Amino acid sequence: MTDRSPSASRPPPVPGGEDRRPVLSIALAGMMDQVHAHSGAVYLMSHDRKALEMAVMAGLPRAFAAPWERVGIAAPIPVADAVRERRLIWVGGEQEMAARYPRIAVVLPYPFALAALPVATAGTVYGAVFVTWPGSHPPELSDGERDYLTGACGRLASHLEHAAEAGRPVRAEPDLLGDSTLTGASSAVDAVQMVNRMPEGLCSLDLNGRITFVNSAAAALVGVDRHRMVGRKMWTALPWLHDPVYEDRYRAALISQQPTSFVALRPPRDWLSFRLHPSISGITVRIDRARTERRAEQGGCEAAPERLIVISHCLSLAAGLTEAIGVDDVIEMVEDEFMPAVGCQALVMLGSEAGRLNVLGHRGYDNPHIVERFHGMSLTAQTPGAQALVTGVPSFFESRKELEQVYPARHATPDGMAAWAYLPLIASGRPVGTCVLGYAEPHRFSPDDRSMLTSLGSLIAQALERARLYDAKHRLAHGLQAALMPHSLPQLPGLERAARYLPATRGMDIGGDFYDLMPGDALGPGAVIGDVQGHNVTAAGLMGQVRTAVRAFTAVGQSPGEVMTGTNQLLFDLDADLFVSCVYVQLDVPGHRAQISRAGHPYPLLREPDGSVHVLDILGGPLLGVDQTSRYPATEVPLPPGSVLALYTDGLIEAPGSDFDAALADLGAHLAAIGDRPLEEVADSLVRHTEQTHERADDMALLLLRVT
Repeated sequence: MTDRSPSASRPPPVPGGEDRRPVLSIALAGMMDQVHAHSGAVYLMSHDRKALEMAVMAGLPRAFAAPWERVGIAAPIPVADAVRERRLIWVGGEQEMAARYPRIAVVLPYPFALAALPVATAGTVYGAVFVTWPGSHPPELSDGERDYLTGACGRLASHLEHAAEAGRPVRAEPDLLGDSTLTGASSAVDAVQMVNRMPEGLCSLDLNGRITFVNSAAAALVGVDRHRMVGRKMWTALPWLHDPVYEDRYRAALISQQPTSFVALRPPRDWLSFRLHPSISGITVRIDRARTERRAEQGGCEAAPERLIVISHCLSLAAGLTEAIGVDDVIEMVEDEFMPAVGCQALVMLGSEAGRLNVLGHRGYDNPHIVERFHGMSLTAQTPGAQALVTGVPSFFESRKELEQVYPARHATPDGMAAWAYLPLIASGRPVGTCVLGYAEPHRFSPDDRSMLTSLGSLIAQALERARLYDAKHRLAHGLQAALMPHSLPQLPGLERAARYLPATRGMDIGGDFYDLMPGDALGPGAVIGDVQGHNVTAAGLMGQVRTAVRAFTAVGQSPGEVMTGTNQLLFDLDADLFVSCVYVQLDVPGHRAQISRAGHPYPLLREPDGSVHVLDILGGPLLGVDQTSRYPATEVPLPPGSVLALYTDGLIEAPGSDFDAALADLGAHLAAIGDRPLEEVADSLVRHTEQTHERADDMALLLLRVT
């Protein structure tokens, strides 16, 4: 059987240089034709392999995809996901797009389906492809469509691989748009005469929104000579249509391939109805007098591609920065979302401290000494970084020559780049830093570019101010917590011990979990584990007070019940608003037993010498700090040699949406399996097991005791 695919009939490659044939266009057109898609695009991997760059688009104006012409590999959009996960990504409709990719849905809130695939061989990713269908496409991709698209992307990847090996890299190509030209002169004349005789107003738009034909009735309704309209965009030829609401209807028709309509006022008092009938080659517009004098109540989007790009970048960066916690998170987010979008190759984030610049972070510089020159520089220095921070005025230098015209070479802090943007980061009305963007080649900053970068700089500034405040609080709280936790546990005869503490993987990264092991007096050593309510400095401070109290009560020889009662009274004496859960163990190592008292804390686990594990059903009282009159009974538990007593806080097993009993049983099963190992290994294994099963929303403490 003869292969009649577009790639089968291609001419032999031209030796040397770039491949001049429209390889990408042929491949994309073939895919769209076979699966009946109405638009699509091919992306190629950037030179630094950190971004995807749109090489050719078909079926829709590139302006519709302008916010995603350059996409960071880490960006949360379908083509980037397809590359990272090396698989087909399917989005079956408008609701699924809003749920999975809200940043796209906000900018393009229309009914359409999308498939994105990687263009990759077994070893290398060369780019990605997406194709779209109208909202009428079934919610699932058929096996035939999936197989064809996967195979076509594989064939395209093989061609790109061969071209690269032969030194003929494939480059971007002109976009493919429908051909609105009528073929056949006589048929064209007949069609024009026929449409001109119709009493309804009719006009035709190409995929870019330009008018290709207007009949006499339409020209009369809009009050403009039809010859002055042809070749111009409708909202340019008719200024009273230059409204985001109306242009949104045009975009909705093209993307969804479904008719849309709106009502507009032709000054001074004529209301006209416009109904748009789309196809893959353009739009036919029917114009008539409106029956009711009202505007269409339809949501709108941004009118021009530039505005679309600005709002898309602002939405993406704003959404990403809401997830950033510390300064490092902000810089990572700017690297992933901001740098690929604006096309810069280097980034420096500067702050100020004690009248001098300090480098908060940087990306894109192979030699860190280049960036270190900023560190410690006086804010009065005549350098662009310092001046942007002090004055709050952004600076844009499109070349090295422009930079040195304003700042002499000795003040310009050269960094090997060829163009720069210095963006002041202003939050709460005051400068908090400077964001320096570097471009490897001379770069033109259009007015829209400058406006966009300045707007995005404001978003970065707000996130940076929050992040620096968080980092300061975190350092304070974490330092306090570290100071209040035991640095080491005492060596006690006949007892092996191991302990672990891990902060939460989300949030402030601090908490009130604690543990301790105390030599005690004649009654024997004491062990405690507890959890103070909250994840802040207050919780950490109260944790230190509780731990100190327990050590004091143990030192004077109090029983487990008395230790608990005394600590409970302390919380009322301190007028603490927080509660504490706790387990206290008094160990009789020579007698191989323990007295255990519990206050609202998870039950301990005991691994017997034969490997069996069971939950210790310890009598207890309420949380400390709840009832001043509470009493806390003690339960005696045998601890034969070789047994392991596991004390833990709820962060070790609890996760949002999980079943506590099932998680406890899973922990016990794992302890049974690995409990014969050295206790330090057992502790590490239990912690690793927890990290594999769920993300820690809470901090956790673990104290293991083995009678030897």
